[in-house]
Amino acid sequence: MQTFSKIVSTTALAVSLMLGLGSAKAEQKTDFKVAWSIYVGWMPWGYAADHGIVKKWADKYGIKIEVTQFNDYVESMNQYTAGAFDAVTLTNMDGLSIPAAGGVDTTAVIVGDFSNGNDAVILKDKASLADIKGQNVNLVEFSVSHYLLARALESIKLAERDVKVVNTSDADMVAAYKTPDVTAVVTWNPLVSTILEDPPAKKVFDSSEVPGEIIDLMVANSGVLKDNPNFGKALAGIWYETAALLRAETAEGKAAREAMGSASGTDLAGFEAQLAATKLFDKPADAVAFTTSPNLPKTMDLVRNFLFEKGLLGNGASSADVIGIEMPDGKILGDTGNVKLRFTDSYMKAAADGSL
Repeated sequence: MQTFSKIVSTTALAVSLMLGLGSAKAEQKTDFKVAWSIYVGWMPWGYAADHGIVKKWADKYGIKIEVTQFNDYVESMNQYTAGAFDAVTLTNMDGLSIPAAGGVDTTAVIVGDFSNGNDAVILKDKASLADIKGQNVNLVEFSVSHYLLARALESIKLAERDVKVVNTSDADMVAAYKTPDVTAVVTWNPLVSTILEDPPAKKVFDSSEVPGEIIDLMVANSGVLKDNPNFGKALAGIWYETAALLRAETAEGKAAREAMGSASGTDLAGFEAQLAATKLFDKPADAVAFTTSPNLPKTMDLVRNFLFEKGLLGNGASSADVIGIEMPDGKILGDTGNVKLRFTDSYMKAAADGSL
């Protein structure tokens, strides 16, 4: 799963302030820019761009959509926050801590999937989560891995003070695991799969034990979306056509999975293994049900409190209520006068109703 750091979060805030708080201008327009980065649940965006699906839906609404892949996930969010892109793929946690905390009013257009095993706590030569007590734990600090560790420790009535977090880049994680001193890591696929190839590596907790909490989204600038609803409709059309193809048990579906696997640095088997650990919302009705469930506000409450405790909701934040989070029914967690992250089922529901 993807990641960020406190330094990057602060940088994103500074950049957004300099450039007008995410000044992807809220006005009627015809050209839109979308950023995405490599992750199993986001590969459909690149495939759709390469195979004419983006153009098909953009043409339907008389607009142009430019889709750009970023090798650096953090940079994609920073560029979106600075106003250089109208939409970006990110997690629910990063959406709150970077663009929303950076002052950019952001709406989740597509709830694409949630991690259902792709993120994991791994111990070396130990088979029980309880064995983590007293160990150094290598992970990307302030990332969803850090969040997963907190939830894992909570499940066995431990706290972060019972371990020592060692901040480790995702690029260095596999190499770090191979050193004798590293005995516990928390990371995401495909790194999880690589590390688990080592016989002493034991997965002791994963995101399937906190289902629905690490959510992958396509978000857009709320002002841009309000003035250009067809942009949101096109994004929904692109997603559901490509996600259906991804799931299809046909030669075309297999070819799509092979292409997405290759583009993400693995093969068909590796990509399908990651898909198996992902709850992909390829059917819009399922996405609507998830997004309107009473579980989503509970999840976002957990996330915002985690971020507040880590100092990631902005300088001087006095509580987790500093940023308002709007749910599809209009109810708001936090400050009703500072709503910066919104969940809507409008575009997914249009897809479900066949009215795109």
